[in-house]
Amino acid sequence: MELLLPMIAAPGVGERADAAADAACHLYDAVAPWGEGGPGGWSRNAAEDAAETIETTAHALAHIHPRAEVILAPVHAALADLRRQLALPPAEPLTAEGVPATPRTVGNPRRTRWVRVLTPPAPRRPPTGTAS
Repeated sequence: MELLLPMIAAPGVGERADAAADAACHLYDAVAPWGEGGPGGWSRNAAEDAAETIETTAHALAHIHPRAEVILAPVHAALADLRRQLALPPAEPLTAEGVPATPRTVGNPRRTRWVRVLTPPAPRRPPTGTAS
């Protein structure tokens, strides 16, 4: 069964997919010069973040087609094996609804990892040293 995708994605989907593809290319460019002789410049946190990115993207793609979840199952199995080989913690298990079994205590962990403080802009002031 072939599924024809629409030409226009839902709001934000196309932009986010494009940004994810660009980020993956930049990540590859940062890792490629290291070659295959060692860890390739990876840290434990960077490897875990990259695995989580692929897992999350695969979970998002699971909604694209009725059989997508089954088709993508080898991706999750391969990432689980990679996590074991690298001694990384396992991915969060999912429930039947496709959400993590243990709800996160914060929203999107990528957005809440760094503290961002929004402050109102300072009021405009006339330039100093000018006489009126």
